[in-house]
Amino acid sequence: MSAKYALGIDLGTTNCVLAYAPLEAKAAEVTLLELPQLVAAGTIESRQSLPSFQYLAPEHEAASGALDMPWASERKFAVGEMARRQGAEMPERTVAAAKSWLCHSRADRRAPILPHGAPAEVNKVSPVAASQAYLQHLAACWNARFPDAPLAEQHVVLTVPASFDAAARELTREAALAAGLPADFVLLEEPQAAVYAWLAQRGDEWRQDLTAGNRLLVCDIGGGTTDLTLIDVAEENGELQLQRLAVGDHLLVGGDNMDLTLAHRVAGLFAEQGVKLNAWQSVSLWHSCRDAKEALLAPGAPDSHRISVLGRGSKVIGGTVSVDVPRELAAELLVGGFFPHCELDAKPQRQRASGFQEIGLPFESDVGITRHLAAFLSAHGGDDDAGAAFPTHVLFNGGVFKADRLRTIVLDAIRGWSPADDAVKELPGQRDLDYAVATGAAFYGWTKEHGGVRIRGGAPRSYYVGIETAGLAIPGMPRPLRALCVVPFGMEEGTSVEVPSGEIGLVLGEPAHFRFFSSAVRPDDRPGDVLPEIDDGELAETDSLETALQATGDEAETYVPVRFESRITELGVFELWCVSTTSDQRWKLEFSIRQDAQDEPS
Repeated sequence: MSAKYALGIDLGTTNCVLAYAPLEAKAAEVTLLELPQLVAAGTIESRQSLPSFQYLAPEHEAASGALDMPWASERKFAVGEMARRQGAEMPERTVAAAKSWLCHSRADRRAPILPHGAPAEVNKVSPVAASQAYLQHLAACWNARFPDAPLAEQHVVLTVPASFDAAARELTREAALAAGLPADFVLLEEPQAAVYAWLAQRGDEWRQDLTAGNRLLVCDIGGGTTDLTLIDVAEENGELQLQRLAVGDHLLVGGDNMDLTLAHRVAGLFAEQGVKLNAWQSVSLWHSCRDAKEALLAPGAPDSHRISVLGRGSKVIGGTVSVDVPRELAAELLVGGFFPHCELDAKPQRQRASGFQEIGLPFESDVGITRHLAAFLSAHGGDDDAGAAFPTHVLFNGGVFKADRLRTIVLDAIRGWSPADDAVKELPGQRDLDYAVATGAAFYGWTKEHGGVRIRGGAPRSYYVGIETAGLAIPGMPRPLRALCVVPFGMEEGTSVEVPSGEIGLVLGEPAHFRFFSSAVRPDDRPGDVLPEIDDGELAETDSLETALQATGDEAETYVPVRFESRITELGVFELWCVSTTSDQRWKLEFSIRQDAQDEPS
């Protein structure tokens, strides 16, 4: 059966969204899918987004049937709005930020580690399993709405942060396939999806907004993360082309941090009135502060914004408690704390308060987003004295930028850094910032069938393998590593390359440790280039792989000379093949850290 729809799925850190477009339509008509979900035990309502939370219920609650959905009975968990609310009452049973855990290379993403720090009686889940649960729910919503067009038979585009490395992309792919997505689904970077949403809204008028020689900065600040991307505008055969040039690091700072900061301060205002909020009220306050943030930072904002929280208990008169939050208090906390004034040469502060740290997500110790932005532009957008390499335009995305004042602050900062005389411009027309990623992904899926402007991307980083140097052994000292480039920045999906190098020995028949590295700041390295040492400032170690590769011939070889072949699949997954130079044997290494990884002879 041929596909009837192009689906775009935003697997967000704090919310998931599904959009779709009929493939038979001559123009892309993108619609958001209503998502039925539990909002309380036994109560189902439809929303346009699915909060990315999973509630792991106690056995007695699961057995009661209160968590059942029309397509699943005897459920032991809930995802969505009810799960988010349970984060106040039972945080030890509520999974949050699973997407951020997917790219945390120091954690075993396959192990049941979430909720982080939960007691032993909680049956934890892995970050991969939690992501699978959200995608399964989206698939079930789709199949219930369109039973004659099952999701597994549609053109599906799933978005990931541009900052996701090869391992995080592979883990996302595995969760998606386990959730029932089609084997040929496509991964698309979220900032690119935001650009496609803008292209869909502007139609042919986008060529009036961008011209050859322009450079676009996509600044995407969602609930949990900040994602930065640079896109170049060029002309080829008389047509404008878009080319992704650079991506930023995966920054764990976003709107949730801001809302929580404001909520903490407002809780203090309640305390000054003698009102101590309980856990249930604190979550209500957190959501209220999201609305307060947008209201107090909007043009013509009032001097204050009243926040009310439903009361709990007979002593609360009228059933609610309220405080007025001054506009200047919000500005001081949010603007001064998260968008401070800084120069282009500013660097994020990395110092730690203690030499000991709880094992958990690597949240940014410096929440000054403008400093992170300055560091990104210094590394990628300011290498031309005339300013030609600096962004000329900005596209804002993410729920944070629903606050006009924050868009203005960031735009003014970039204009202040720009060496060019012309002011940096904000692209017009971007709407529905909470849903742009999903709608842009659906539009991209539609254009793959019907044609349209495409963003050329390829690998967002250069990738390297660590090669142990030969030499005399020194007790207690590991041999030095050199980094061999095996994937260049921008290598296109569906392509492969033979990596020039001398013969390299591959250990067989015993456990071996393979180390991988990536770089977002060395775009000029080519396959076969060797870095004589590992520079932590330029290379970041991604996932290592420990496995025992086996010989496939008659003789039990333990050490064979090999050369490398690299491949980027159509899904954007990196494969590294070790090809014997003395036989027809070959072995595949992947970033997926598969515990069952085995040799794969050709």
